[in-house]
Amino acid sequence: MKVTIYTDGAARGNPEGPGGYGTILHYVDGNGKLHERELSGGYIRTTNNRMELMAVIAGLEALNRPCEVQIVSDSKYVTDAFNKHWIDGWLKKGWKGASGPVKNVDLWKRLLEAAKPHRLTFTWVKGHDGHPENERCDRLATSAADGGNLQTDPGV
Repeated sequence: MKVTIYTDGAARGNPEGPGGYGTILHYVDGNGKLHERELSGGYIRTTNNRMELMAVIAGLEALNRPCEVQIVSDSKYVTDAFNKHWIDGWLKKGWKGASGPVKNVDLWKRLLEAAKPHRLTFTWVKGHDGHPENERCDRLATSAADGGNLQTDPGV
């Protein structure tokens, strides 16, 4: 089955939070019917890069069978890590990057675990450029940031 996951994290301009993340899954079932599922990460206190990773993880963990997954994100941090083979390099170097230890290793490892049964491709879209799915994810992430209870980063 082919699934497209649209993700967004909203840091609300403050690297210490508050913020939220949103994920929208699009897929076609065996009968040719289009489905859409929206997930919201709620109101959390963390960094934007962590929220972007959590949005991808939430989408992958919501899948209950192996799929061909296209992840659409406005995060260069997330898409470049896969498309420029940073992940492969990080694994070979023991989670060390060119400028020292890789940040967010806990989430990268969780993302890789969630990705195991799937075939992934990552597509970057420029945020706030009118791309309808990206704009919907941004609204969902902003809504998550504006509602719910304040939490510290749960390490997702």
